[in-house]
Amino acid sequence: MLNTDSKNKVSRLKFEPKIIPRSEHNISRSDISENALKVLYRLKTAGYKAYLVGGGVRDLLLNLKPKDFDVVTDARPEQIRELFRNCRLIGRRFRLAHIRYGNEIIEVSTFRAAHHVANGEGHIEDGRIIRDNVYGDIDDDAWRRDFTVNALFYNIEDFSIIDYVGGLNDIKTRQLRLIGNAEERYREDPVRMLRAVRFAAKLGFTLHPLTEQPLFELDNLLQDIPSARLFEEFMKLFMTGMALEIYHQLCRYGLFEHLFPETAHALAQDNEGYTHRLLDGVFANTDARIAEGKPVTPAFLIAALLWPSLVRLGEDYKSNGLAEMDAIQQASDAVISKQVSTIALPRRFTQVSREIWALQIRLKHRRGNRPLRLLSHPRFRAAYDFMLLRKQAGEELGDLAEWWTDFMEQNSHLLADPAAPTSIKTRRPRKRKRRFN
Repeated sequence: MLNTDSKNKVSRLKFEPKIIPRSEHNISRSDISENALKVLYRLKTAGYKAYLVGGGVRDLLLNLKPKDFDVVTDARPEQIRELFRNCRLIGRRFRLAHIRYGNEIIEVSTFRAAHHVANGEGHIEDGRIIRDNVYGDIDDDAWRRDFTVNALFYNIEDFSIIDYVGGLNDIKTRQLRLIGNAEERYREDPVRMLRAVRFAAKLGFTLHPLTEQPLFELDNLLQDIPSARLFEEFMKLFMTGMALEIYHQLCRYGLFEHLFPETAHALAQDNEGYTHRLLDGVFANTDARIAEGKPVTPAFLIAALLWPSLVRLGEDYKSNGLAEMDAIQQASDAVISKQVSTIALPRRFTQVSREIWALQIRLKHRRGNRPLRLLSHPRFRAAYDFMLLRKQAGEELGDLAEWWTDFMEQNSHLLADPAAPTSIKTRRPRKRKRRFN
């Protein structure tokens, strides 16, 4: 059933949603965060509409454990803040309420409507959303969301699910589909192209043909995304356990080159396949560590992604007479400077990447006490692991990897001993105090 929305004088037609009662779906309140339930019930008690929405609903329907829970309501941000003392309002483009319970944050947003609503604060330039505080009703909000599977609402009133856009059917068929015209939605926010790839890989879904096709044509839109926002996406793409699959899909759609242009250039020049094997190995290693609950750092990925460009530039510097370590250090400055113009990589990560690179040179020096001193370096293990991946990818390292593996086994007690840096004679001799007569 359709009806015309005259309240906001918008010509768009609205659809009656499909209501799935509690008896016909698998979501139980016992699977929902206790703090999310507190937020939902307090909003309800105060007379506001309140729904669980987005990835939390999607994941519960897929029998997955949600990473977080988001709430949507008809209460305005200032009204939400009045209800919750532990609330902080954030964002300019998207005005949101963050309600903190210890280490958990429940994100609460207000129903949003179309950008062209006359009384709203929405603003679009060249098809891109610049400002997005345009409030509406639940049916407006559903059509404003990106993918159908993220536009399902769990109603705390009667525990039903509300589906305006066919999200439930797409979950059953394991299909990722944009709401509305895909090209327009990508132009509104080009980061949706990265989200499409990430969600499809994470959920094991296929992209609907109309959602997929524009990815081949609109990749250049990513060039205008702020570098700080692309860093946030970099973390979500490659640090959540599906890096290898996501990397391959980004390359397939021509999106990867807009994230790491120098690396993409190295891949294009890679006639022998070394760079391809290196990146495959690094992403697979990262995914395996995450699956095993081991720590991972973006610095290691950054070091690997930029290594081919670094080596090529370092060789140029060496041919001009620089020593190997000086060449690597100068190449590090140049490569990182180029990359941060695309993705705003924080210095706390690029500094560690620099150390991993420098250690690739220092690992070649195996005479005297140098190997023992290197064991105490805080980045030694990361540098050693990276060297193994270089070897695995086919880089000619002679017996370097095998030598260090044997040396580590022989001195494993030093690596395991927290006092190892002290037991190894790495301390600088104390300076004698100068006596004045």
